Amino acid sequence: MAVAEETKRSVQRKRKPKLMAVINEACTGCSGAPICITECPIEDCMYEVENPDAPIFKVVYVDPLLCIGCKKCVTKGPMDTLLEGCPWDAIEMIPIEEFEADYGALPY
Repeated sequence: MAVAEETKRSVQRKRKPKLMAVINEACTGCSGAPICITECPIEDCMYEVENPDAPIFKVVYVDPLLCIGCKKCVTKGPMDTLLEGCPWDAIEMIPIEEFEADYGALPY
């Protein structure tokens, strides 16, 4: 996964976050109802994309230019219930320095 050149960005962050949400290969898209997308406070930050390994399923993608590192995608569930994170451990919160070392520097 590389930083997308064109993003679904509707707003711009004021600064880089300390942490970045990264979706790993364990993502199942939660059968078309991923709670991580619902709980993300930033519109269009997390969205479903086609799964190249299983085209009938979708997986979640995090726009690195929109993620604010709030961890709501891994800690808060419906009606403010607390989750132990993604049920499939598919979301990793990694330090921004590690993200940029792996995927390239972010502009902001």
